[in-house]
Amino acid sequence: MVTSTPGAAEWVSAADVVQPASSEGQLIVVALIGVAVIIALITWLKIHPFLALAVGGVGVGIGAGLEPNAAVTSFGAGFGSTMTNVGILVGFGAMFGKLLADSGAADRIVDTLVSRSSARALPWTMALIGSLIGLPMFFEVGLVLLIPVIILVARRTNLPLMRVAIPALAGLSVMHGLVPPHPGPLVAVSALGANLGLTLGLGVIIAIPTVIIAGPLFSGFAARWVKVPVPELFRTAEDDGEDVSNRKRPSFFIAVLGILLPVVLMLARAIAEAINPGATDPGHALLVFLGTPMIALGIAVIYGIVAFGRGGGMNRSAVAASLGNSLPPIAGILLIVGAGGGFKQVLIDTGIGTVIANAIEGSSVSVLLLAWFVAALIRVATGSATVATVTAAGILAPVAADLGSVDVSLMVLAIGAGSLFLSHVNDAGFWLVKEYLGTSVFENLKTWTVMEFLISVVGLGGVMLLSLVV
Repeated sequence: MVTSTPGAAEWVSAADVVQPASSEGQLIVVALIGVAVIIALITWLKIHPFLALAVGGVGVGIGAGLEPNAAVTSFGAGFGSTMTNVGILVGFGAMFGKLLADSGAADRIVDTLVSRSSARALPWTMALIGSLIGLPMFFEVGLVLLIPVIILVARRTNLPLMRVAIPALAGLSVMHGLVPPHPGPLVAVSALGANLGLTLGLGVIIAIPTVIIAGPLFSGFAARWVKVPVPELFRTAEDDGEDVSNRKRPSFFIAVLGILLPVVLMLARAIAEAINPGATDPGHALLVFLGTPMIALGIAVIYGIVAFGRGGGMNRSAVAASLGNSLPPIAGILLIVGAGGGFKQVLIDTGIGTVIANAIEGSSVSVLLLAWFVAALIRVATGSATVATVTAAGILAPVAADLGSVDVSLMVLAIGAGSLFLSHVNDAGFWLVKEYLGTSVFENLKTWTVMEFLISVVGLGGVMLLSLVV
């Protein structure tokens, strides 16, 4: 799930077949043992997740048949790639979130949401916000934008953290996998030759009940299963008991505009690339540049410095202190997320995705169920929704050539649903959510992982039902 927003050529290259490093049985056994060892190191021996993932990643690579130096290189490449794609985004997101909190802009948003929504309605409101933010964005970008709002809403309303967080996360994740013009589904649309407009329409139809079930409805169970305190991140003067009734704060419009600014920029890029792919005119090039996640979030930080700083009555020293204080709390998060990416890359380089592809080749199962199954297997094995989407689309492209336009669009959505299946310890996104929300590994498995499972299964159910009526 951790990636940047690449161009089509980069996505295609990601699907290149990796030859298995050893026998199929050895790869599967070693991968399972590796996951179990990582969980045991973290939960039983209380080893820091960064160290556990590093040891487990290199160990799995060697056990699967990679040369020791190749295993280390693979882990390092995955760590570096993840930090390149996610580290900068998390850093910019932390800066933006701290400005949002310190200027009073987050207070303004939260107060408005709380005053206009009952406690019963807030989970639904958060699901809607997560869906809107997540439409053009990769999950990690939306998360770093929304996490201050999630935490402050939970803190101010005294609602259980999971009652607020799960609906927003569900909205982000469903958009990530099911609805173009999000980059993930767009790749499958291109690879399978699907109709973009039809896929978008069908994706929205499936996304609405999926968000409802995996978000507001499931959050009630998640809140009872896992009771964790609200993290201390993004504390404001109001949270510390200070009287802020006369404090200058940015308006609600200015605050929301700051959150939506990178959303609009990335959405404009996605639409431009979908309407006129490969264009080289200056206007198109500008949209592509501004819509790059790193650039879009960087612009949001600059906007926050000016608009939040001025709107919140902050001087230059206060703005500088806010930016500087935003980075130390996320150092551990970055290392863990990077190590999760390293472990994922080791699994990819051992060729376990190729083993799965070979195992299902020639199957007589329904093409829609098969599309979901292939993507789900690769997702569980590698921890990457990107690899799952690209590989499954590549495997099934010859099948799609013989299908009608509706069936091809439904195949895109089946692949998207499968690519979200059962996020666990080999997914850098798993660790990002865990560290932000302050849960243990098992608590994150009981909430985040179950939520992803529900999204995937409910999404598949929607695909199969639509296949009966359209």
